[in-house]
Amino acid sequence: MSFFSKIERNVELRAWPGEIPVQFRYTAGVAGETFFRRLKEEGRIYGTRCDHCGITYAPGRLFCERCFAELDQWVDVGLEGELYSYTIVHHDLEGRPLDKPRILGLIKLYHADTVFYHEILAPSDQLRIGMKVVAVIKPKNRRRGAITDIQGFAPRYPHSP
Repeated sequence: MSFFSKIERNVELRAWPGEIPVQFRYTAGVAGETFFRRLKEEGRIYGTRCDHCGITYAPGRLFCERCFAELDQWVDVGLEGELYSYTIVHHDLEGRPLDKPRILGLIKLYHADTVFYHEILAPSDQLRIGMKVVAVIKPKNRRRGAITDIQGFAPRYPHSP
């Protein structure tokens, strides 16, 4: 059976016991690198805009998900938006209870057409779908070029800066 042969019966399947030592390095890709570099250097959230569809993606992408056009127009989508949805997480990935529940939400930034997924920095009893939120960015000397440079999204009260 060659590498490209189609398996038609499960008795043709083979398994080899043991381990395969796999080493890899995850990269964020070209668009991710641009997004994280600008976040680190400027403390701003950038997206890409599709001239064909008029859609602004945040975080930015290399290609439009709707028309597959190449995206190379980076735009500042701001730090403010609206809470579209949220969930309260009570257990970690291994199923162990968290000391303190985490709130994760979908935020539609005002200058983007897609939603942004991140932690919400507010007690659950204060959350409302549609509430105004603002990204809390770490101080420049603590930013590392990672999604954690955004601490989360906090409620934007009238007295917020």
